[in-house]
Amino acid sequence: MSFTISTREATAGDKSGTVYTLGDDTARIEVWPFLGFNCLRWQLRDATGSWGDLLYTAPDWEQNPVPTRSGHPVLFPFPNRIEGGRFTFEGQTYQLPLNEATGKHAIHGFTPRNPWRVIATSANSITGEFHLSRDLPASAPLWPADFILRLTYRLSANSLDVHAHVENPDSRPLPFGLGYHPYFRLPTAPDTPADEMVLHSTARVLWEANEAIPTGRRLPIPAELDFRTPRPVGGAVLDRLFTDLFDSPTEATVASLTHSTAMGSLLVEVASAFRELLIFTPPHRKAVAIEPYTCATDAANLTGRGTDAGWRVLAPGASFSATVNYRWKPEN
Repeated sequence: MSFTISTREATAGDKSGTVYTLGDDTARIEVWPFLGFNCLRWQLRDATGSWGDLLYTAPDWEQNPVPTRSGHPVLFPFPNRIEGGRFTFEGQTYQLPLNEATGKHAIHGFTPRNPWRVIATSANSITGEFHLSRDLPASAPLWPADFILRLTYRLSANSLDVHAHVENPDSRPLPFGLGYHPYFRLPTAPDTPADEMVLHSTARVLWEANEAIPTGRRLPIPAELDFRTPRPVGGAVLDRLFTDLFDSPTEATVASLTHSTAMGSLLVEVASAFRELLIFTPPHRKAVAIEPYTCATDAANLTGRGTDAGWRVLAPGASFSATVNYRWKPEN
């Protein structure tokens, strides 16, 4: 499928840069490279000619572009929190900025808050790159090794693929985890609160957590957090990390959102590398965030204590690739 790309200059908060729009008169995405290469909008046109949003964008984005509260934030080299912003790798201890809301922890890595470079476009895709030593050199000493993350958004009529490629250009091993933080809406029910969205997840296990930091224990999912049978979110306040998503180690649909009275369903399909799933209901409850992660929250420290948390290490010169697909199915 062939789309066109247009650009415009935009300002959000105190930052300015080029915004890329890829699409046609039926489907489009809007990508903000200078604000974390965030795919801020994914929209489909309905039978009435109106655009419907599959991603939530804060109404005050241009005045207050909080990097991880709209669209599709990219979380690297770690998703979610590192306890106290502190971890040890190969005998050296690293201290990260305590940029989580409580001021106690580091959160979401370097990539969502800083500018990326667009390195390629095609008839249906746009690719950005974030190279730590080039794009954020002041933070290079904060991580055990340099890294390159290339991300491609690929649009089709009813789906959005997100393909990540990580490279280690350093002479030292690179530890990392990758995650995405999409805020989903239903284009056929644009004013639906999270309470009315029908959530399904294949997750069978819950990470026990203390103030959002996993203890290392994995537990059976309690009834109030079990969405293996689709049901409305209701009044549930979610910010929980789940695992054991797959029946077999292949790509699979691990979550979906629907509505009891509106047509269509949003499907989240992931490669087996994305072994964890965080589900979050933001306080405004205008969206449900379904977040695929390759590792658990605080995986750097869990791994150091002997827990299998999905923390990956790339040897010098090695690479890693994986894809997530978001698909809109017009029928329920």
